[in-house]
Amino acid sequence: MNWKLLALVGLAGLGLYQHLQQGGPISPGEGVLVAEEPVQANTEAAAFQFKGYALQPLQNFALAARVLASERYHTGREADLSPLDLALGWGPMSDGTVLEKISISQSGRFYHWRVQELPIPRRDIERSSANMHMIPADDVIAGKLKALKPGQTVRLEGWLVEARAPDGWRWRSSLTRDDTGNGACELVFVRDVAPL
Repeated sequence: MNWKLLALVGLAGLGLYQHLQQGGPISPGEGVLVAEEPVQANTEAAAFQFKGYALQPLQNFALAARVLASERYHTGREADLSPLDLALGWGPMSDGTVLEKISISQSGRFYHWRVQELPIPRRDIERSSANMHMIPADDVIAGKLKALKPGQTVRLEGWLVEARAPDGWRWRSSLTRDDTGNGACELVFVRDVAPL
């Protein structure tokens, strides 16, 4: 093997290693990373136009959470507004010792979890995690959301909203953390995002 081929193989290996390091989940360790629950409050913000849709703020919304999973969407009406869903956890669902016993996935705008044996009560899993549809306020926010990795902690602020189209189509956020199943996801217009 000549030195050029060795150098090429070495560079390819380094590139693969860096790609895997940058794209993989973060392992922040054990213990509750985010103790506080999401905060909602009434808002007097008026409806506004965004990408051809009327958005009505329903409540002010802020949370700190651990990213459990992230899924991008490219097709469909919902993807026009919300190109990314984040499955987020707080309280016991931000604890690595709990999460290592839970298999988490996303598809079809839903967040799914499976366990062989419940590490915490089922209701704690349901109340301490959620799938949230992210509507980035601008391209900078969109880039920050897309850069988030599973395991990372993040703080988000914005509004829970209802979106309406001129043809009557609508998409409304859940306003509680107690619901599950269809309609239980939050639709979040994200005005600020920062890793913790």
